[in-house]
Amino acid sequence: MSLAISLTLNGVPRRIDLDDPRVTLLDLLRERLDLTGTKKGCDRGQCGACTVLVDGRRVNSCLALAASLDGADVLTIEGVGRADALHPVQAAFVAHDAFQCGFCTPGQIMSAIGLIREAQAGDDPERIREAMSGNLCRCGAYQGVTEAVLEAQRALAAASRETAA
Repeated sequence: MSLAISLTLNGVPRRIDLDDPRVTLLDLLRERLDLTGTKKGCDRGQCGACTVLVDGRRVNSCLALAASLDGADVLTIEGVGRADALHPVQAAFVAHDAFQCGFCTPGQIMSAIGLIREAQAGDDPERIREAMSGNLCRCGAYQGVTEAVLEAQRALAAASRETAA
């Protein structure tokens, strides 16, 4: 059974024919669309390596059926920043050594972007750690991640104030 869905993927409208209605968003991204920045960690929604933003909210793409996202706006790590112009969250991750092996980094960055957009970060490191607890890091770079989220949030708020002025 074939099923057609329409997505806005990293700002680009896409029509995608699904051969199997049971395919997850993660497998669609990695296997069909060659967007391999989103990582397959546990494939059970427990590690956060596959975090993307769907309609601005953090989603474990390994748990989301692609067929259920018809009409959705999906943002993956490939749609965030560029090599010559990093997103403020990406720049903060670099500045605070918020990664070691890098496997979890795309999911961590997407979760941090979603967290900041959801206005849940605040300026409390403990609150940030709690809100990011769905993203696991085997290397233990949690302190850098927390510092990066705090810095990125300040940078984004300052940029927003400059734009409004």
